[in-house]
Amino acid sequence: IAILSAAGLAVGMALQGTLQNFAGGVIILLLKPFKVGDYIEQGSYAGTVVSIRIFSTTLSTVDNLQVIVPNTELATKSLTNFSTMEKRRVVVKVGIAYGESVDRAREALVAMAKECPNVLQEPAPAVSVTELGESSVNLAVVVWTLPQNYWNVFFTMNERVYNTLNEANISIPFNQLDVHIAKEN
Repeated sequence: IAILSAAGLAVGMALQGTLQNFAGGVIILLLKPFKVGDYIEQGSYAGTVVSIRIFSTTLSTVDNLQVIVPNTELATKSLTNFSTMEKRRVVVKVGIAYGESVDRAREALVAMAKECPNVLQEPAPAVSVTELGESSVNLAVVVWTLPQNYWNVFFTMNERVYNTLNEANISIPFNQLDVHIAKEN
């Protein structure tokens, strides 16, 4: 009886992780916090859900890697699902040189954002000053898009922000450090 009890305990301990993953799979299948095709992030895992199985979920990363995540991880910890909301915000941060006109930069960037493909017009694109940095006045260009267009809009906006400021002759500064050398008397 003692040997059978010890063997039963050993088998139970060995199956503990598997049973947790099974329970996690049941929770995911019942509560449906995400579905196949959703882009999710949990801890160090991020990707598009390819399949949901009883013990694990398979993700495809933006690098086209396959990641198999134990369902316990996805069922018992905080999870971000980027696909459930109707719109997604895209923020592009840029600094302009001190002395440049914030109003002129805002006007040029808002006009550019309104013409950018896949940018929604509601809520309207906006440009705000986020910080007075060491070497620049930092701006955030905020637009909204559909979740499936996020990365295309993000990359396109970065390029267009740079080109728009260049065309408007608004300087984007490099980090700089002024050194003053004092003469000894």
